[in-house]
Amino acid sequence: MGATRAVTIGLMLAAALKGTIASGADREPIMMEEFTIPAADPGINLYIRNKHPADVTGVGPDKIVLFVHGATFPAESAFDFAPPNGLSWMDFVARRGFDVYFVDVRGYGRSTRPPEMDEPADRNLPFADTQAAIRDVSAAADFILSRRDVPRIALIGWSWGTAIIASFAAQNSSKVERLVLYAPAWIRQASAPAQAATPLGAYRTVTKETALKRWLAGVPEEKKGELIPPGWFDRWAEATFATDPVGSTANPPVLRAPNGVVQDARNYWAQGRPMYDPTLITVPVLVIRAEWDQDSLAEMAQGLFSLLVNVPSKRSVTIGEGTHFVFWEKNRMQLFDEVQLFREEQARGK
Repeated sequence: MGATRAVTIGLMLAAALKGTIASGADREPIMMEEFTIPAADPGINLYIRNKHPADVTGVGPDKIVLFVHGATFPAESAFDFAPPNGLSWMDFVARRGFDVYFVDVRGYGRSTRPPEMDEPADRNLPFADTQAAIRDVSAAADFILSRRDVPRIALIGWSWGTAIIASFAAQNSSKVERLVLYAPAWIRQASAPAQAATPLGAYRTVTKETALKRWLAGVPEEKKGELIPPGWFDRWAEATFATDPVGSTANPPVLRAPNGVVQDARNYWAQGRPMYDPTLITVPVLVIRAEWDQDSLAEMAQGLFSLLVNVPSKRSVTIGEGTHFVFWEKNRMQLFDEVQLFREEQARGK
């Protein structure tokens, strides 16, 4: 199955990565390729990165994965930034023989930043909501389907990304092989916060200090010192904030993030209204979160899991001693291994 619409592809870079990704003569190097593709909406281009073994040929749906980021941080520093002497999540997956991609939706990372981001936030309304993000992910999926000539791909979403890919799967089950919902967005039992009526601008800004405070929320005080290995947060923050060409030049540096997702949270999640119907999902699903995650609570994951009534199989996993950002913490390999187990069991015919 090819893409459902014509796309013009701009190949930006193709390079073999042989350092920590491919150490040893018996290990095939991992190739990285970068693309820009047009979104469904005029004037928007989407950035896609691909990593795969150098000798990949004829890869099937069970070996293709697309990562989708959350509401604040871009895909690059979530899925493809390695800690010292370690692997990124994308590298880990590619080294297992997978053809792995990520996409930045509009307003994030290296994808088009709409004109609203060049003006003060309060001069424009929120943009890049979930429906726009679904269109962007659909364009990325169609590109991959056409490029590899396959009918389906697997999707891995983090936080807001889980709402995007679950909505896409509910609408396009024939294009989806499997779903991984990491730190899933769902309805909270608590009522909406009092500040929900505050007017929203086009985007919001995050500092390194506020990012770290959010990261450590819910972590027992005696565990905070050992959660993130020394130097890892600073390295992650430097890479993350560098993706914002304007915010990174501020003093102090900030990261700008579109407010469309925040508007959706007020209109839907905070009102007890989900943005998609889990009963429409008909592919295998893994729901996975970490013990101390304050953005994706256990009640949210359990509520979503119970509504996945039409999937052929489903699994719920909790990673101990981790937060919303467990992929950059001491227990990151537990997350990688659990997701990879779910992905690879299909290839083994189980």
